[in-house]
Amino acid sequence: MTIVRWDAFRDFGLTAPSRWEPPVDVYQVADQELVLKAELPEMAREDIDITVENSVLTIKGEKKLASDVKDGHFHHVERRYGAFSRSFSLPPTVDPSRVSAEYKNGVLTVRLPLREDAKPRSINIDVAA
Repeated sequence: MTIVRWDAFRDFGLTAPSRWEPPVDVYQVADQELVLKAELPEMAREDIDITVENSVLTIKGEKKLASDVKDGHFHHVERRYGAFSRSFSLPPTVDPSRVSAEYKNGVLTVRLPLREDAKPRSINIDVAA
C-alpha cells in the first residue's frame, strides 16, 4: 500500500510542475516474494537511496538536469526533474532483513522476500476410525 499525500487537484492536472514521482509497479511472485519496480531513467546509482524502517520501505532520490544544458537554453520541457520520495507500507509477512535491490537499464527492482512462517503450507488430515 502506498502512502501518498492526498491532492484534490492531481487528477485535473493542476499540480505543481516541479513535483515528480517515479511510476511504480508492485506484484507478488508465487509465495516467494513481493517485487517493486520503479522507473528511474537517466539516474545514477549514487542518486538513489532505499531504506526499510518500521515496516516502511522508502525510496528517495534526485533526477538531475544534464550538466551541459542550462535552464535558459530549453525551448520546451515535459520531462520532470528534482527530488522525490516514495514510501510503501510493508505487510508483516515481509522479511525486512532479506530485502535486496538491483538497478539496471533505468529500472530499480526491489525484492521483498516473504517470511518462511508466512508461506502457505499443506496440512495432512489423519482419518480417525
